[in-house]
Amino acid sequence: MLRVFPLGGLGEIGMNCLALEQRGQVLLIDCGITFDDRGLGIDVVHPDFTALDAYRDRIAGVFITHGHEDHIGALPYLLKRFDVPVWGPRYALGLVRERLGEHEVLAHARLIETKARTRVTVGSFEVEPVRVTHSIADATALAIRTDAGVVVHTGDFKFDESPPDGEAFDEERLRELGDEGTALLFSDSTNVDADGGSGSEQTVGDALEPIVAQAPNAVVVALFASNVHRLRMLGDIARRTGRRIVPLGRSILTHTRVAHDTGYLAWPSDLLFPQERVNELPRNAILGLATGTQAEGRAALARLARGEHPYLKLEPGDVVALSSRIIPGNEPEVYAVLGDLLRRGVVVRTRGTDRNIHVSGHAHRGEQRRMLELVRPKTFIPVHGTIHHLMRHGDLARECGVPDVCVIENGDVVELALTADDRRQPFLTRKERVPVGRVATYAGRPLAAQVLRERAWLAESGCAFVAVSLSVRAAVRSVKVLTRGVVDESLERDVIVRVERDVTAAVNEELARMATQGGADDNAIVEAARLGARRSFYKALGFKPLTAVSVHREGS
Repeated sequence: MLRVFPLGGLGEIGMNCLALEQRGQVLLIDCGITFDDRGLGIDVVHPDFTALDAYRDRIAGVFITHGHEDHIGALPYLLKRFDVPVWGPRYALGLVRERLGEHEVLAHARLIETKARTRVTVGSFEVEPVRVTHSIADATALAIRTDAGVVVHTGDFKFDESPPDGEAFDEERLRELGDEGTALLFSDSTNVDADGGSGSEQTVGDALEPIVAQAPNAVVVALFASNVHRLRMLGDIARRTGRRIVPLGRSILTHTRVAHDTGYLAWPSDLLFPQERVNELPRNAILGLATGTQAEGRAALARLARGEHPYLKLEPGDVVALSSRIIPGNEPEVYAVLGDLLRRGVVVRTRGTDRNIHVSGHAHRGEQRRMLELVRPKTFIPVHGTIHHLMRHGDLARECGVPDVCVIENGDVVELALTADDRRQPFLTRKERVPVGRVATYAGRPLAAQVLRERAWLAESGCAFVAVSLSVRAAVRSVKVLTRGVVDESLERDVIVRVERDVTAAVNEELARMATQGGADDNAIVEAARLGARRSFYKALGFKPLTAVSVHREGS
């Protein structure tokens, strides 16, 4: 029997982390992060690993399918909590080393490189990576031999018939696994709403080359830094058009370095040109590679659009090619950046002007059907998507004749077992839930729920600081109010004066009450001042800012 419980990635996009348990041992597939767009100063969000505490000494390890952040980014947080080995393909492990080094956990990490079609024993599991194509080098599916039969996890995939790195999708091996009999298939649901196929990465190179070749001035291509296939093609385009590659942004530099060190990017030394010396190049010799395709404020693309990049200033006639998709929800911010570029006289090329300037790394609906027909699973659990994506993918599996389909979300537990009368027939059964959640982090440290609530409150209503000074005789000497993000005090001083007056009255009332009852309670004075300030602000403004109060006694 095999127990399955996802800690992330099911019911959401990103933060992929799936746990398989048998004989009391747990195998994790991927361990990724997601991002938070609420503007609360959160760096990344990773899964809550509480459910794994019960298996502390019985976690066999983590198996990584590929090197995208939503599959590897949470490893530093996991390894700080559990000392477990990590298996993965070479390029993914190169990126993992970068992340672990940043978090100072690399020294004790056990990283084990895997190769396609080579089986690895991980506790009671046997895992075989299978080559697939995706928008990153060295992507794999996993064939996992369990007590309940062969389980296939596709990872993120697409069917690319002409991958730029020559590492072809191992369709033959997946068909063999289907012939052998696959008990359960987990498959990527991200693009289930897109009909047909995702297209080949090679078509992107064919679309970008004339854009670069025909540009009279500098060209900047904005892309996801992890797409080494595209980096490789842009290097070839730069050589053919007489340009130099200028990496703009930390992420581009990291991925080019890791890709070079792992053998996936063989750029000659004279092709790269340091960004801090870009002004030494003629404008028509510049091919910049920029991060920030989703309009991240501190990334290279947004800084170029604002004219704030420290090394490269875009000029009228320069070309910016957005070689990426816009993630749903990011449209306003991305179009604002594109607008800033257009105002600078920059020629902007997007999928709207050049349809093949980007292709997705995730299988479209036709490719998802093709995967189901290759593997022919007895049971199916869709992964990597919102509940909408999962349910639609589940419906597709039923259309393909899969007899047992189970749509689950984070925290749901499902058991895969074999029928008593026919040990070849697997079936899925829902069980109890395990605790799951999202852990927001800043500077590598978790942020408590109360901190996030306060940050949200600050962002919504601002804050007020109230200083109450009491005389030796416990009378109010003064009340001072300072606000941030509440009012412009130079224009609305009357609001502050009114709040100070109302706080004085509230504190005097509390002091009088305490005088009749005896005693002196500074906590009660603080609360009286806080409530008095909040009531006054609400009366004047219609909202209550986050309010902090300090009480100072004369002579103390």
